[in-house]
Amino acid sequence: MGKNIKIFDTTLRDGEQSPGCSMNLQEKIKVAKQLELLKVDVIEAGFAIASQGDFNSVKEVAQIIKNSTVASLARALPKDIDYAWEAVKYAVRPRIHTFIATSDIHMKHKLKMKPEEVIERAVAMVKYAKKYCEDIEFSAEDGTRSDPKFLAQIYEKVIEAGATVINIPDTVGYTTPEEYYEFITKIKENTSNIHKAEISVHCHNDLGLAVANTLAAAKAGATQFECTINGIGERAGNAALEEIVMAINTRKDVLGLECNIDTTQIMRSSRLLSTITGVQVQPNKAIVGANAFAHESGIHQHGVLEERSTYEIMTPESIGLTTNKMVLGKHSGRHAFNERLKSLGYNLSDEDLSKAFKQFKDLADKKKVVYNRDIEAIVSEEIIEIPQTYKLERFVINSGNVISTTASIALRVKDKLIEEAMVGDGPVDAAFKAIEKIVGMDIILEDYKLHSVTEGKDAQGEAIVKIKYDGKMYRGRGLSTDVVEASIKAYISAVNKMSYEIYGKDKEEKAS
Repeated sequence: MGKNIKIFDTTLRDGEQSPGCSMNLQEKIKVAKQLELLKVDVIEAGFAIASQGDFNSVKEVAQIIKNSTVASLARALPKDIDYAWEAVKYAVRPRIHTFIATSDIHMKHKLKMKPEEVIERAVAMVKYAKKYCEDIEFSAEDGTRSDPKFLAQIYEKVIEAGATVINIPDTVGYTTPEEYYEFITKIKENTSNIHKAEISVHCHNDLGLAVANTLAAAKAGATQFECTINGIGERAGNAALEEIVMAINTRKDVLGLECNIDTTQIMRSSRLLSTITGVQVQPNKAIVGANAFAHESGIHQHGVLEERSTYEIMTPESIGLTTNKMVLGKHSGRHAFNERLKSLGYNLSDEDLSKAFKQFKDLADKKKVVYNRDIEAIVSEEIIEIPQTYKLERFVINSGNVISTTASIALRVKDKLIEEAMVGDGPVDAAFKAIEKIVGMDIILEDYKLHSVTEGKDAQGEAIVKIKYDGKMYRGRGLSTDVVEASIKAYISAVNKMSYEIYGKDKEEKAS
Protein backbone atom coordinates (compact mmCIF):
# COMPACT_ATOMS: atom_id res chain seq x y z
CA MET A 1 0.00 0.00 0.00
CA GLY A 2 1.36 3.42 -0.99
CA LYS A 3 0.88 6.69 0.86
CA ASN A 4 -2.68 7.96 0.35
CA ILE A 5 -2.98 11.41 -1.24
CA LYS A 6 -6.08 13.56 -0.83
CA ILE A 7 -7.16 15.34 -4.00
CA PHE A 8 -8.34 18.91 -3.37
CA ASP A 9 -10.09 20.25 -6.49
CA THR A 10 -10.26 24.02 -6.93
CA THR A 11 -11.80 24.13 -10.43
CA LEU A 12 -14.79 26.07 -9.09
CA ARG A 13 -12.59 28.65 -7.33
CA ASP A 14 -9.08 29.07 -8.77
CA GLY A 15 -10.07 27.44 -12.05
CA GLU A 16 -12.97 29.81 -12.56
CA GLN A 17 -10.59 32.75 -12.14
CA SER A 18 -9.05 31.77 -15.48
CA PRO A 19 -10.03 34.41 -18.09
CA GLY A 20 -13.14 33.29 -19.98
CA CYS A 21 -13.94 30.42 -17.60
CA SER A 22 -16.59 31.98 -15.34
CA MET A 23 -19.64 29.79 -14.72
CA ASN A 24 -23.21 30.43 -13.67
CA LEU A 25 -24.91 28.67 -10.75
CA GLN A 26 -26.38 25.80 -12.80
CA GLU A 27 -23.03 25.13 -14.43
CA LYS A 28 -21.16 25.13 -11.10
CA ILE A 29 -23.62 22.62 -9.69
CA LYS A 30 -23.10 20.35 -12.72
CA VAL A 31 -19.33 20.50 -12.24
CA ALA A 32 -19.62 19.91 -8.48
CA LYS A 33 -21.76 16.81 -9.01
CA GLN A 34 -19.25 15.50 -11.54
CA LEU A 35 -16.39 16.13 -9.10
CA GLU A 36 -18.28 14.07 -6.55
CA LEU A 37 -18.61 11.24 -9.10
CA LEU A 38 -14.87 11.60 -9.69
CA LYS A 39 -14.49 11.05 -5.92
CA VAL A 40 -12.34 14.07 -5.14
CA ASP A 41 -11.72 14.43 -1.41
CA VAL A 42 -12.23 18.20 -1.20
CA ILE A 43 -14.19 20.56 -3.45
CA GLU A 44 -13.23 24.22 -3.08
CA ALA A 45 -16.56 25.63 -4.20
CA GLY A 46 -15.59 29.30 -4.41
CA PHE A 47 -14.59 32.52 -2.67
CA ALA A 48 -17.80 33.28 -0.77
CA ILE A 49 -17.20 36.99 -0.16
CA ALA A 50 -16.13 37.73 -3.75
CA SER A 51 -19.71 38.31 -4.93
CA GLN A 52 -23.30 37.38 -4.17
CA GLY A 53 -23.10 34.89 -7.03
CA ASP A 54 -20.04 33.22 -5.50
CA PHE A 55 -21.72 33.07 -2.09
CA ASN A 56 -24.85 31.48 -3.58
CA SER A 57 -22.87 28.91 -5.56
CA VAL A 58 -20.78 27.86 -2.54
CA LYS A 59 -23.95 27.55 -0.47
CA GLU A 60 -25.75 25.47 -3.15
CA VAL A 61 -22.77 23.17 -3.64
CA ALA A 62 -22.46 22.72 0.15
CA GLN A 63 -26.11 21.66 0.30
CA ILE A 64 -25.99 19.08 -2.50
CA ILE A 65 -22.57 17.41 -2.00
CA LYS A 66 -22.64 14.47 0.40
CA ASN A 67 -19.39 12.57 -0.09
CA SER A 68 -16.70 15.27 -0.40
CA THR A 69 -15.52 18.01 1.94
CA VAL A 70 -16.74 21.41 0.71
CA ALA A 71 -14.45 24.40 1.28
CA SER A 72 -14.69 28.15 0.79
CA LEU A 73 -11.70 30.45 0.48
CA ALA A 74 -11.44 33.45 2.83
CA ARG A 75 -8.84 36.12 3.38
CA ALA A 76 -7.54 36.44 6.93
CA LEU A 77 -10.36 38.85 7.77
CA PRO A 78 -13.35 38.31 10.09
CA LYS A 79 -15.90 39.32 7.44
CA ASP A 80 -14.43 36.91 4.87
CA ILE A 81 -14.52 34.07 7.38
CA ASP A 82 -18.10 34.92 8.40
CA TYR A 83 -19.20 34.75 4.75
CA ALA A 84 -17.28 31.53 4.18
CA TRP A 85 -18.96 29.85 7.13
CA GLU A 86 -22.43 31.07 6.21
CA ALA A 87 -21.92 29.45 2.79
CA VAL A 88 -20.32 26.12 3.80
CA LYS A 89 -22.14 25.46 7.07
CA TYR A 90 -24.70 23.34 5.20
CA ALA A 91 -22.05 20.86 4.06
CA VAL A 92 -21.77 17.36 5.52
CA ARG A 93 -18.04 18.10 5.90
CA PRO A 94 -17.40 21.88 5.83
CA ARG A 95 -13.96 23.49 5.64
CA ILE A 96 -12.85 27.12 5.93
CA HIS A 97 -9.72 27.86 3.90
CA THR A 98 -8.10 31.11 5.03
CA PHE A 99 -4.93 32.69 3.68
CA ILE A 100 -2.53 35.61 3.99
CA ALA A 101 0.56 36.55 1.97
CA THR A 102 3.95 35.77 3.53
CA SER A 103 6.61 36.75 0.98
CA ASP A 104 8.59 39.95 1.55
CA ILE A 105 7.35 41.40 -1.73
CA HIS A 106 3.69 40.77 -0.85
CA MET A 107 3.96 41.88 2.77
CA LYS A 108 5.69 45.11 1.80
CA HIS A 109 3.82 46.13 -1.34
CA LYS A 110 0.38 44.51 -1.00
CA LEU A 111 -0.34 44.06 2.70
CA LYS A 112 1.92 46.86 3.97
CA MET A 113 2.39 44.79 7.13
CA LYS A 114 5.41 43.67 9.13
CA PRO A 115 6.14 39.92 9.50
CA GLU A 116 5.10 39.88 13.16
CA GLU A 117 1.80 41.55 12.23
CA VAL A 118 1.17 38.90 9.59
CA ILE A 119 1.74 36.11 12.14
CA GLU A 120 -0.54 37.82 14.63
CA ARG A 121 -3.30 38.22 12.01
CA ALA A 122 -2.97 34.62 10.80
CA VAL A 123 -3.20 33.19 14.31
CA ALA A 124 -6.15 35.38 15.24
CA MET A 125 -8.10 34.45 12.11
CA VAL A 126 -7.45 30.70 12.44
CA LYS A 127 -8.79 30.94 16.01
CA TYR A 128 -11.73 32.98 14.72
CA ALA A 129 -12.51 30.38 12.04
CA LYS A 130 -12.09 27.53 14.53
CA LYS A 131 -15.14 28.70 16.47
CA TYR A 132 -17.22 27.83 13.38
CA CYS A 133 -15.86 24.42 12.37
CA GLU A 134 -13.15 21.89 13.13
CA ASP A 135 -11.58 21.66 9.66
CA ILE A 136 -9.46 24.76 9.01
CA GLU A 137 -6.91 25.08 6.21
CA PHE A 138 -4.32 27.86 6.34
CA SER A 139 -2.39 28.97 3.26
CA ALA A 140 0.69 31.18 3.07
CA GLU A 141 0.19 33.02 -0.20
CA ASP A 142 3.33 33.24 -2.37
CA GLY A 143 4.85 30.61 -0.11
CA THR A 144 7.75 29.58 -2.33
CA ARG A 145 9.06 33.16 -2.46
CA SER A 146 8.85 33.42 1.34
CA ASP A 147 11.58 32.81 3.92
CA PRO A 148 11.22 29.12 4.96
CA LYS A 149 12.19 29.96 8.54
CA PHE A 150 9.46 32.61 8.68
CA LEU A 151 6.99 30.11 7.25
CA ALA A 152 7.98 27.59 9.92
CA GLN A 153 7.14 30.19 12.57
CA ILE A 154 3.75 31.06 11.12
CA TYR A 155 2.79 27.42 10.47
CA GLU A 156 3.74 26.42 14.02
CA LYS A 157 1.59 29.23 15.43
CA VAL A 158 -1.47 28.51 13.26
CA ILE A 159 -1.29 24.79 14.04
CA GLU A 160 -1.29 25.70 17.73
CA ALA A 161 -4.32 27.90 16.99
CA GLY A 162 -6.20 24.97 15.45
CA ALA A 163 -5.28 24.70 11.74
CA THR A 164 -5.76 21.11 10.56
CA VAL A 165 -4.22 21.62 7.11
CA ILE A 166 -1.32 23.89 6.20
CA ASN A 167 -0.83 24.76 2.54
CA ILE A 168 2.60 25.60 1.09
CA PRO A 169 1.64 27.09 -2.28
CA ASP A 170 3.75 27.94 -5.29
CA THR A 171 1.37 30.79 -6.05
CA VAL A 172 3.26 32.23 -9.00
CA GLY A 173 4.70 29.00 -10.41
CA TYR A 174 8.24 30.00 -9.49
CA THR A 175 9.85 26.94 -7.96
CA THR A 176 11.38 23.76 -9.44
CA PRO A 177 10.88 20.14 -8.26
CA GLU A 178 14.18 19.66 -6.41
CA GLU A 179 14.03 23.15 -4.90
CA TYR A 180 10.42 22.59 -3.74
CA TYR A 181 11.36 19.30 -2.10
CA GLU A 182 14.19 20.98 -0.16
CA PHE A 183 11.98 23.98 0.70
CA ILE A 184 9.22 21.83 2.25
CA THR A 185 11.80 19.66 4.03
CA LYS A 186 13.34 22.75 5.62
CA ILE A 187 9.92 23.96 6.81
CA LYS A 188 9.17 20.55 8.33
CA GLU A 189 12.51 20.48 10.17
CA ASN A 190 11.76 23.86 11.79
CA THR A 191 8.08 23.34 12.63
CA SER A 192 7.92 21.34 15.85
CA ASN A 193 4.21 20.46 15.64
CA ILE A 194 4.02 19.82 11.88
CA HIS A 195 2.88 16.24 12.59
CA LYS A 196 -0.42 17.62 13.93
CA ALA A 197 -1.47 19.01 10.55
CA GLU A 198 -1.76 17.75 7.01
CA ILE A 199 0.63 19.29 4.46
CA SER A 200 -1.00 20.53 1.27
CA VAL A 201 0.53 21.96 -1.90
CA HIS A 202 -0.98 24.23 -4.55
CA CYS A 203 1.19 24.70 -7.64
CA HIS A 204 0.75 27.04 -10.59
CA ASN A 205 2.04 26.29 -14.05
CA ASP A 206 3.82 29.49 -15.09
CA LEU A 207 6.98 27.56 -15.94
CA GLY A 208 5.14 24.37 -16.95
CA LEU A 209 6.27 22.60 -13.76
CA ALA A 210 3.07 22.47 -11.71
CA VAL A 211 2.54 18.71 -11.89
CA ALA A 212 6.24 17.91 -11.45
CA ASN A 213 6.46 20.23 -8.44
CA THR A 214 3.32 18.70 -6.92
CA LEU A 215 4.70 15.17 -7.20
CA ALA A 216 8.06 16.27 -5.79
CA ALA A 217 6.24 17.70 -2.77
CA ALA A 218 4.87 14.25 -1.95
CA LYS A 219 8.40 12.99 -1.36
CA ALA A 220 8.86 15.82 1.14
CA GLY A 221 5.72 14.78 3.04
CA ALA A 222 2.76 16.49 1.35
CA THR A 223 -0.42 14.43 1.56
CA GLN A 224 -2.92 16.79 -0.12
CA PHE A 225 -2.61 17.94 -3.74
CA GLU A 226 -4.55 20.99 -4.90
CA CYS A 227 -5.39 20.95 -8.61
CA THR A 228 -8.01 21.63 -11.29
CA ILE A 229 -9.69 19.77 -14.16
CA ASN A 230 -7.80 20.43 -17.42
CA GLY A 231 -5.31 22.47 -15.39
CA ILE A 232 -7.36 25.67 -15.75
CA GLY A 233 -6.65 28.60 -13.45
CA GLU A 234 -5.01 31.99 -13.10
CA ARG A 235 -2.43 32.87 -15.77
CA ALA A 236 -0.91 29.58 -17.07
CA GLY A 237 -3.22 27.57 -14.82
CA ASN A 238 -2.86 25.04 -12.00
CA ALA A 239 -1.54 21.52 -11.72
CA ALA A 240 -3.88 19.36 -13.83
CA LEU A 241 -5.86 16.83 -11.78
CA GLU A 242 -5.90 14.26 -14.57
CA GLU A 243 -2.12 14.38 -15.01
CA ILE A 244 -1.44 14.07 -11.27
CA VAL A 245 -3.88 11.19 -10.81
CA MET A 246 -2.71 9.18 -13.81
CA ALA A 247 0.94 9.70 -12.80
CA ILE A 248 0.06 8.31 -9.37
CA ASN A 249 -1.77 5.33 -10.89
CA THR A 250 0.70 4.58 -13.66
CA ARG A 251 3.95 5.01 -11.70
CA LYS A 252 3.13 3.44 -8.34
CA ASP A 253 6.50 1.69 -8.60
CA VAL A 254 8.38 5.01 -8.45
CA LEU A 255 6.05 7.37 -6.59
CA GLY A 256 4.58 4.94 -4.05
CA LEU A 257 1.33 6.93 -3.90
CA GLU A 258 -2.37 6.17 -4.04
CA CYS A 259 -5.56 8.26 -4.24
CA ASN A 260 -9.31 7.68 -4.18
CA ILE A 261 -10.13 9.10 -7.64
CA ASP A 262 -12.37 7.08 -9.98
CA THR A 263 -10.18 7.48 -13.06
CA THR A 264 -12.94 6.29 -15.41
CA GLN A 265 -14.67 9.64 -14.79
CA ILE A 266 -11.65 11.71 -15.91
CA MET A 267 -12.54 12.14 -19.58
CA ARG A 268 -16.16 12.90 -18.84
CA SER A 269 -15.11 15.53 -16.27
CA SER A 270 -12.73 17.13 -18.76
CA ARG A 271 -15.30 17.29 -21.53
CA LEU A 272 -18.02 18.61 -19.23
CA LEU A 273 -15.78 21.49 -18.20
CA SER A 274 -14.81 22.24 -21.81
CA THR A 275 -18.47 22.24 -22.83
CA ILE A 276 -19.46 24.61 -20.04
CA THR A 277 -16.57 27.06 -20.37
CA GLY A 278 -16.17 26.88 -24.14
CA VAL A 279 -12.41 26.42 -23.60
CA GLN A 280 -11.11 23.34 -25.40
CA VAL A 281 -7.92 21.53 -24.37
CA GLN A 282 -5.16 21.37 -26.98
CA PRO A 283 -5.08 18.10 -28.98
CA ASN A 284 -1.72 17.04 -27.56
CA LYS A 285 -2.75 17.68 -23.93
CA ALA A 286 -1.63 14.84 -21.68
CA ILE A 287 -4.34 12.34 -20.67
CA VAL A 288 -7.42 14.20 -22.01
CA GLY A 289 -6.23 15.67 -25.34
CA ALA A 290 -7.79 14.36 -28.55
CA ASN A 291 -4.45 12.86 -29.59
CA ALA A 292 -3.51 11.36 -26.21
CA PHE A 293 -4.62 7.86 -27.32
CA ALA A 294 -4.46 8.40 -31.11
CA HIS A 295 -2.01 6.49 -33.34
CA GLU A 296 -1.44 7.73 -36.89
CA SER A 297 1.97 6.26 -37.72
CA GLY A 298 1.77 2.87 -39.46
CA ILE A 299 4.52 1.50 -37.20
CA HIS A 300 2.65 2.62 -34.10
CA GLN A 301 -0.66 1.25 -35.37
CA HIS A 302 0.91 -2.15 -36.08
CA GLY A 303 2.53 -2.24 -32.65
CA VAL A 304 -0.66 -1.30 -30.78
CA LEU A 305 -2.74 -3.82 -32.72
CA GLU A 306 -0.31 -6.57 -31.78
CA GLU A 307 0.19 -5.46 -28.16
CA ARG A 308 -1.20 -2.23 -26.68
CA SER A 309 1.66 -1.75 -24.25
CA THR A 310 4.12 -1.18 -27.14
CA TYR A 311 2.99 2.44 -27.35
CA GLU A 312 0.37 2.89 -24.58
CA ILE A 313 1.54 3.20 -20.97
CA MET A 314 -2.10 3.34 -19.80
CA THR A 315 -5.34 2.22 -21.37
CA PRO A 316 -7.98 4.59 -22.78
CA GLU A 317 -10.58 2.65 -20.77
CA SER A 318 -8.83 3.67 -17.54
CA ILE A 319 -9.84 7.31 -18.05
CA GLY A 320 -13.32 6.62 -19.37
CA LEU A 321 -12.68 6.28 -23.11
CA THR A 322 -13.75 3.31 -25.22
CA THR A 323 -12.12 1.41 -28.08
CA ASN A 324 -15.51 0.51 -29.55
CA LYS A 325 -15.35 1.00 -33.34
CA MET A 326 -18.96 0.22 -34.26
CA VAL A 327 -20.16 2.68 -36.91
CA LEU A 328 -23.47 4.40 -36.33
CA GLY A 329 -25.48 5.82 -39.22
CA LYS A 330 -29.01 6.66 -40.35
CA HIS A 331 -30.13 3.01 -40.28
CA SER A 332 -29.16 2.48 -36.64
CA GLY A 333 -31.95 2.03 -34.13
CA ARG A 334 -32.66 3.43 -30.69
CA HIS A 335 -31.25 0.35 -28.92
CA ALA A 336 -27.88 0.53 -30.72
CA PHE A 337 -27.71 4.27 -30.04
CA ASN A 338 -28.40 3.75 -26.34
CA GLU A 339 -25.78 1.00 -26.09
CA ARG A 340 -23.19 3.34 -27.60
CA LEU A 341 -24.16 6.05 -25.09
CA LYS A 342 -23.66 3.58 -22.24
CA SER A 343 -20.26 2.57 -23.58
CA LEU A 344 -19.32 6.28 -23.53
CA GLY A 345 -20.40 6.57 -19.89
CA TYR A 346 -23.80 8.23 -20.34
CA ASN A 347 -26.99 6.92 -18.72
CA LEU A 348 -29.86 9.08 -19.94
CA SER A 349 -33.46 9.16 -18.78
CA ASP A 350 -36.08 8.02 -21.31
CA GLU A 351 -37.00 11.63 -22.01
CA ASP A 352 -33.39 12.77 -22.55
CA LEU A 353 -32.69 9.65 -24.62
CA SER A 354 -35.62 10.47 -26.91
CA LYS A 355 -34.34 14.02 -27.41
CA ALA A 356 -30.79 12.85 -28.10
CA PHE A 357 -31.96 10.08 -30.44
CA LYS A 358 -34.01 12.52 -32.51
CA GLN A 359 -30.95 14.77 -32.89
CA PHE A 360 -28.88 11.71 -33.79
CA LYS A 361 -31.36 10.66 -36.53
CA ASP A 362 -31.45 14.21 -37.92
CA LEU A 363 -27.65 14.26 -38.02
CA ALA A 364 -27.43 10.76 -39.53
CA ASP A 365 -29.55 11.97 -42.46
CA LYS A 366 -26.91 14.62 -43.19
CA LYS A 367 -23.70 12.59 -42.90
CA LYS A 368 -22.65 9.01 -43.66
CA VAL A 369 -20.90 8.20 -40.38
CA VAL A 370 -21.74 9.49 -36.88
CA TYR A 371 -18.66 9.31 -34.66
CA ASN A 372 -18.38 9.06 -30.87
CA ARG A 373 -17.49 12.75 -30.70
CA ASP A 374 -20.68 13.59 -32.63
CA ILE A 375 -22.72 11.66 -30.09
CA GLU A 376 -20.95 13.28 -27.14
CA ALA A 377 -21.56 16.69 -28.71
CA ILE A 378 -25.28 15.87 -29.01
CA VAL A 379 -25.50 14.76 -25.37
CA SER A 380 -23.43 17.72 -24.13
CA GLU A 381 -25.88 20.08 -25.81
CA GLU A 382 -28.55 18.82 -23.38
CA ILE A 383 -26.41 19.34 -20.24
CA ILE A 384 -27.62 22.81 -19.26
CA GLU A 385 -31.29 23.44 -19.93
CA ILE A 386 -32.15 27.13 -20.30
CA PRO A 387 -35.71 28.23 -21.22
CA GLN A 388 -35.85 28.95 -24.96
CA THR A 389 -37.22 32.49 -25.08
CA TYR A 390 -36.08 32.77 -28.71
CA LYS A 391 -36.44 29.80 -31.06
CA LEU A 392 -35.08 29.66 -34.60
CA GLU A 393 -37.89 29.20 -37.10
CA ARG A 394 -35.96 29.73 -40.35
CA PHE A 395 -33.14 31.65 -41.93
CA VAL A 396 -32.25 32.70 -45.46
CA ILE A 397 -28.79 33.91 -46.49
CA ASN A 398 -27.99 35.74 -49.73
CA SER A 399 -24.26 36.02 -50.26
CA GLY A 400 -21.67 36.31 -53.00
CA ASN A 401 -18.52 38.11 -54.03
CA VAL A 402 -20.39 40.72 -56.10
CA ILE A 403 -23.36 41.41 -53.80
CA SER A 404 -23.80 42.57 -50.21
CA THR A 405 -24.51 39.70 -47.87
CA THR A 406 -28.05 39.73 -46.47
CA ALA A 407 -29.47 37.52 -43.72
CA SER A 408 -33.17 37.10 -43.03
CA ILE A 409 -33.83 35.53 -39.63
CA ALA A 410 -37.21 34.46 -38.27
CA LEU A 411 -37.43 33.78 -34.53
CA ARG A 412 -40.42 32.57 -32.57
CA VAL A 413 -40.85 34.54 -29.35
CA LYS A 414 -43.59 32.80 -27.35
CA ASP A 415 -46.52 32.67 -29.83
CA LYS A 416 -45.21 35.47 -32.01
CA LEU A 417 -43.06 35.10 -35.13
CA ILE A 418 -40.64 37.98 -35.67
CA GLU A 419 -38.54 38.29 -38.81
CA GLU A 420 -35.80 40.79 -39.60
CA ALA A 421 -33.26 41.15 -42.38
CA MET A 422 -29.86 42.82 -42.11
CA VAL A 423 -26.83 43.41 -44.29
CA GLY A 424 -23.40 42.45 -42.93
CA ASP A 425 -19.81 41.56 -43.68
CA GLY A 426 -20.54 37.93 -44.50
CA PRO A 427 -23.33 35.49 -43.55
CA VAL A 428 -22.48 35.22 -39.87
CA ASP A 429 -22.16 38.96 -39.26
CA ALA A 430 -25.44 39.64 -41.11
CA ALA A 431 -27.25 36.88 -39.18
CA PHE A 432 -26.00 38.13 -35.82
CA LYS A 433 -27.13 41.67 -36.65
CA ALA A 434 -30.60 40.42 -37.59
CA ILE A 435 -30.92 38.51 -34.30
CA GLU A 436 -29.74 41.55 -32.36
CA LYS A 437 -32.41 43.66 -34.09
CA ILE A 438 -35.12 41.16 -33.12
CA VAL A 439 -33.94 41.07 -29.50
CA GLY A 440 -33.76 44.86 -29.38
CA MET A 441 -30.65 45.13 -27.23
CA ASP A 442 -27.16 46.51 -27.83
CA ILE A 443 -25.22 43.26 -27.60
CA ILE A 444 -21.43 43.16 -27.93
CA LEU A 445 -19.89 40.11 -29.63
CA GLU A 446 -16.80 39.34 -27.53
CA ASP A 447 -15.65 36.10 -29.14
CA TYR A 448 -16.63 33.68 -31.88
CA LYS A 449 -15.04 30.30 -32.55
CA LEU A 450 -15.87 27.62 -35.08
CA HIS A 451 -14.36 24.16 -35.40
CA SER A 452 -15.12 20.73 -36.78
CA VAL A 453 -16.32 18.11 -34.29
CA THR A 454 -15.00 15.24 -36.40
CA GLU A 455 -13.18 14.70 -39.68
CA GLY A 456 -14.73 14.66 -43.16
CA LYS A 457 -16.63 17.03 -45.44
CA ASP A 458 -19.91 16.18 -43.73
CA ALA A 459 -18.57 16.82 -40.20
CA GLN A 460 -20.60 18.82 -37.74
CA GLY A 461 -19.46 22.35 -37.12
CA GLU A 462 -19.42 23.47 -33.47
CA ALA A 463 -19.73 27.21 -32.94
CA ILE A 464 -18.93 28.90 -29.62
CA VAL A 465 -20.15 32.47 -29.16
CA LYS A 466 -19.47 34.84 -26.28
CA ILE A 467 -21.60 37.97 -26.02
CA LYS A 468 -21.51 40.83 -23.54
CA TYR A 469 -24.44 42.84 -22.26
CA ASP A 470 -24.53 45.24 -19.33
CA GLY A 471 -21.02 44.19 -18.25
CA LYS A 472 -21.85 40.47 -18.09
CA MET A 473 -20.63 37.69 -20.38
CA TYR A 474 -22.83 34.93 -21.82
CA ARG A 475 -21.75 31.85 -23.78
CA GLY A 476 -23.68 30.01 -26.45
CA ARG A 477 -23.01 26.79 -28.36
CA GLY A 478 -24.45 25.55 -31.64
CA LEU A 479 -24.06 22.32 -33.62
CA SER A 480 -24.90 21.67 -37.26
CA THR A 481 -23.40 20.29 -40.44
CA ASP A 482 -24.11 23.80 -41.80
CA VAL A 483 -21.58 26.12 -40.15
CA VAL A 484 -23.81 29.19 -40.63
CA GLU A 485 -26.68 27.40 -38.90
CA ALA A 486 -24.32 26.32 -36.09
CA SER A 487 -23.26 29.96 -35.67
CA ILE A 488 -26.86 31.20 -35.59
CA LYS A 489 -27.81 28.53 -33.03
CA ALA A 490 -24.84 29.49 -30.86
CA TYR A 491 -25.78 33.18 -30.90
CA ILE A 492 -29.42 32.38 -30.05
CA SER A 493 -28.22 30.08 -27.25
CA ALA A 494 -26.17 32.93 -25.76
CA VAL A 495 -29.11 35.34 -26.11
CA ASN A 496 -31.41 32.85 -24.35
CA LYS A 497 -28.95 32.59 -21.44
CA MET A 498 -28.81 36.37 -21.27
CA SER A 499 -32.61 36.61 -21.37
CA TYR A 500 -32.94 33.99 -18.64
CA GLU A 501 -30.36 35.78 -16.48
CA ILE A 502 -32.15 39.13 -16.87
CA TYR A 503 -35.81 38.12 -16.85
CA GLY A 504 -36.21 34.43 -16.02
CA LYS A 505 -34.61 34.43 -12.57
CA ASP A 506 -36.69 37.40 -11.44
CA LYS A 507 -39.85 35.49 -12.33
CA GLU A 508 -38.67 32.37 -10.48
CA GLU A 509 -37.80 34.38 -7.38
CA LYS A 510 -41.20 36.14 -7.39
CA ALA A 511 -42.95 32.79 -7.84
CA SER A 512 -41.08 31.30 -4.88
